[in-house]
Amino acid sequence: MLRAIVTRMSLSLATELPEAAPLEPGFEVRRPERVTAPFVFASPHSGRLYPPDMMAASVLDEAAIRRSEDAFVDVLASAGPKFGAPLIAARYARAYIDVNREPYELDQGMFADELPDFAQGRTARVAAGLGSIARVVGEGQEIYHRKLTFAEARRRIEAVHRPYHGALAALVEEARARFGFVILIDWHSMPSAAAAAGTRGRRGCDFVLGDRFGSACAPAVAGAVERELEAMGYSVARNAPYAGGHTTEFYGRPADGVHALQIEINRALYLNERTLKRHGGFERLAHDIERLVQGLIGADWRKLA
Repeated sequence: MLRAIVTRMSLSLATELPEAAPLEPGFEVRRPERVTAPFVFASPHSGRLYPPDMMAASVLDEAAIRRSEDAFVDVLASAGPKFGAPLIAARYARAYIDVNREPYELDQGMFADELPDFAQGRTARVAAGLGSIARVVGEGQEIYHRKLTFAEARRRIEAVHRPYHGALAALVEEARARFGFVILIDWHSMPSAAAAAGTRGRRGCDFVLGDRFGSACAPAVAGAVERELEAMGYSVARNAPYAGGHTTEFYGRPADGVHALQIEINRALYLNERTLKRHGGFERLAHDIERLVQGLIGADWRKLA
């Protein structure tokens, strides 16, 4: 399984790391003292590193770009290791390289030179300006004041995207080999405006569960999460407006014992969306997510094996 995942992720990636790649690791893995649960937790969009080369090419300051972050989601999801499951968190900002995209999901219009044939430029995410290297943040604000080069894109992909997925694939395979199956939870946050889309409530839903419309995990997985959250008083939606991104789609293979679920958290629950400062709801939400994680890990999932 791991060999297949790594092979699929590497088909279009170069074999040598370009020069001037970021020196800091692109991710952090927080492991429990002992792995006791068939879970892997991931936070791909909470990275806070904005390299100088990116900022030099940007028309925006860091405060403006940070509005695309899933700020503090790695902190909210940090209970996994406490209860026996690892957490992987991206360290580079999603605006620098989005690890929840196909590696070469790139917009030709952003680049001065021709992209290779294997680049995937005709996707809905690229059209929205949100490919693996984003063109916009926030309310459609353009990031760059110049065209990028393919060498810059390749550097980000090789130094950050590929190692992140190599590590995530290893964690998934390790758990699957040990327990016979694995449940991957991909943690995200969403603007309150997106959470309100399609709902009648002024605030909208509190959580959105994305399982690719049932294809990425067994119904019992999303069902258990939904029940736990609703029992705490939260409103939960399924697959709208977020059905799951690249991670959920790529890893979710229930027939092979890999179940993937994306969880989106309404940012209004825990921070000021303009300043990205935590407010009084943060501690309550963190406590409730810890309860959720503890409940999920404590459940009997052997029927998935």
